[in-house]
Amino acid sequence: MVLDIRLTATAFDPGHELGAFMAVQSDAGGAGGIVSFTGGVRADHGVEALELTHYAPLTLPGMEALGAEAATRWALSGLLIVHRVGELRPGDPIVLVAAAARHRRAAFEAADFTMDHLKSAAWLWKRERVGGVWRWIEPRDADHADLARWAR
Repeated sequence: MVLDIRLTATAFDPGHELGAFMAVQSDAGGAGGIVSFTGGVRADHGVEALELTHYAPLTLPGMEALGAEAATRWALSGLLIVHRVGELRPGDPIVLVAAAARHRRAAFEAADFTMDHLKSAAWLWKRERVGGVWRWIEPRDADHADLARWAR
């Protein structure tokens, strides 16, 4: 099982990251399926920038614990999480999650589980700038509902 979990203040190329992850999984030979999700900054509603801040002693360890939990729930051969922090512009990638498993269902569910937690329960704070004014972004009711699906 390969866990590759990163928090980065620099831009990343999702295609490059996914290609490298797929190569490792191919070499290991255990993945029958790889599912990925890339989330980016939307340019709608006049968004000029998105800023993600975090508390370093909690954020990466929390993401690592999330990855470990996904690995205990599903038989994964690998999990990749790359998440940006700092100020981003419309079109910039924010997050990449990729899950590899012998069977596709486990990969789909692990990626979905991971994204639901990153979207609603992560140790990141988001605000966006519209018309030169910053405003904080809170998880929506739908985000909380998505997260509740995974309660044990």
